[in-house]
Amino acid sequence: MKILIAEDEFVSRKILNKQLSVFGEVDIASNGKEALTAVKMALDEHEPYELICLDIMMNEVDGIKALQGIRRLEDQVGVKEGSRVKILMASGISDKKMVLAAAKAGCDGYLIKPITKPRLYEELTKLGIETP
Repeated sequence: MKILIAEDEFVSRKILNKQLSVFGEVDIASNGKEALTAVKMALDEHEPYELICLDIMMNEVDGIKALQGIRRLEDQVGVKEGSRVKILMASGISDKKMVLAAAKAGCDGYLIKPITKPRLYEELTKLGIETP
């Protein structure tokens, strides 16, 4: 599985990388702008990401805007609804408005930090991803 972690906090990136590396190749973006660039490159190379963990609060481009941009990029290249990348949003805040905004923008799941391995695996299972 090809995975992208978009997270501006070093420790969170490191933890997610360790938890997700058992599932396949993991790329890292430290902000939303880098995430959009990575997604565009992957789509252009016909090797799209299958899972993206996207922090909501990031520099340059926040997670919601990055999510909207990712969905636009998928639309531009004709990715069908059932074939879209699975996107898990992550935040240190469980604000209902933020959760609803992420859902409206097209995320597939939402995680509250700190992200524990059992909670992450629970969300992955909901997305149809087999966990060890």
